[in-house]
Amino acid sequence: MKAMNKHQDVEESLNALSRDVVDCFFQVHKELGAGFPENIYEDALCIEFEFRSIPFERQKTYEISYKGKILNSVFKPDLIVNNQIIIILKAVDKIHPTHQSQIYSYLKATKLPLGFLVNFNVPLIKDGIGRYLNKNFAPSELRVNNKETA
Repeated sequence: MKAMNKHQDVEESLNALSRDVVDCFFQVHKELGAGFPENIYEDALCIEFEFRSIPFERQKTYEISYKGKILNSVFKPDLIVNNQIIIILKAVDKIHPTHQSQIYSYLKATKLPLGFLVNFNVPLIKDGIGRYLNKNFAPSELRVNNKETA
């Protein structure tokens, strides 16, 4: 993905937040480089978010329903930023279509407007950042978080 500029597809406040989040990806990759497992990048991102007072939740549990019934299994995306952005972290040789399907499924399940699929196992982090929109998101569903989660 190219460097993140102003996108017309989401509200400006979400664009501003997403720019800050992307800058965190750059800082973590600049400091650590490629080659670590995903949990190391997750830890580092949490520290970076805390430094910048960006509200986030780590490994938040989501229930999934099937035909009106809640499944016994849950899923836990890596990070949720300000109750608006889902982040899925990878440290793989290549992002595969199954990884992209995963982020779209997570966006649908969480009803969040924006997601990032980030592969830290790249020489240049700009080549490892994928930005994904929830096409079914209605702006009226936007949940405002007043920085109480960290």
